Amino acid sequence: MIYLDYQATTPLAPEARRSMEPWLDRFGNPHSPHRPGREAKAAVEVAREQVGGLFPPGGALLFTSGATEAANLAIKGAAWAAPPGRTRIVTLATEHACVLDSTRWLGARGFEAVVLPVEPDGLVDLDRLARAVDGRTLLVAAMLVNNEIGVVQPVAEIGRIARAAGALFFCDAVQGFGRMALPAADLIAVSAHKLHGPKGVGALWMRAGVALEPLMHGGAQEGGLRSGTLSPALCAGFGAAVAVAQTRMAADAAYVKALWARAQDRLEGWTLNGSARQRYHGNLNLRREGLDAARLMADARTVAFSAGSACASGSGRPSHVLTALGLTEREARASIRLGFGRDTTAQELDDGLALILAAAERQRAFA
Repeated sequence: MIYLDYQATTPLAPEARRSMEPWLDRFGNPHSPHRPGREAKAAVEVAREQVGGLFPPGGALLFTSGATEAANLAIKGAAWAAPPGRTRIVTLATEHACVLDSTRWLGARGFEAVVLPVEPDGLVDLDRLARAVDGRTLLVAAMLVNNEIGVVQPVAEIGRIARAAGALFFCDAVQGFGRMALPAADLIAVSAHKLHGPKGVGALWMRAGVALEPLMHGGAQEGGLRSGTLSPALCAGFGAAVAVAQTRMAADAAYVKALWARAQDRLEGWTLNGSARQRYHGNLNLRREGLDAARLMADARTVAFSAGSACASGSGRPSHVLTALGLTEREARASIRLGFGRDTTAQELDDGLALILAAAERQRAFA
């Protein structure tokens, strides 16, 4: 199988696997006061320092089960802790479902949910955003790198707009974490398995002074904001994956850019979805007139790629991200997403593209 779906998940780094293995047998609870518990807690805190090393100074890192939980805690927790009069939440139509669904859920419970459109290149109009963010706004939520089309939002400017209005800025940085600098935000959600770490662990970074209400109550772990027993193995794997990414950031960026150019050369006649200029190069989302992406995935079954977010696969609906760009349902269903990274070889990419192109040509021949 040729794997070209790095936005869905990434291969586990060998360093992450090695860091996890001792904690599969050492079963101490990191919240217990005895020696096995203290040893487990020490491993968690080492991981916290490793993961936290990629964030701005002046904040706290809370481990969660993943970015979905982190985003829910950030958005709902900020809403419940907001001062009187701050009831508006502003986000973008191309955000991940965990952000959109949390925002709309609050919108049905007394808050004002504002979901802004994006331009055809996937980027938000900053003037439109500035008009929507006012003194009633409690939080602005915008993704760093879009998980479906790879577009990089102008998060520095978005953060400045939020701060100027006295609102918090929350950034889903899952796809950009360890690949580019993080923005000056108040709340940032990340996930281990999108960065060659294990599934089942993520984190929420909080700027010092930000107030949240917890989603879960129980043992008051993670500063009282995230009750539940942490897994030392998962935290250790996350920390090791981040440590590797920190040393490889420039090399990984150069490598995926070279793969991007190689793929573009071979996909002549396909149309890129989203900005060609302001994007992460490990994500290539494109369409071809008359293509049926679902059938293409079945026909090129020895290549792992997708038609959009793994979270929405099987829903039967066209991608909400692609329709937000103004694509018709037909165009959205003719789009595929290819993702690659440090473990993708040039030969694998060439072979995968050849199989996809051959399957696409067979479709056209029998159309």
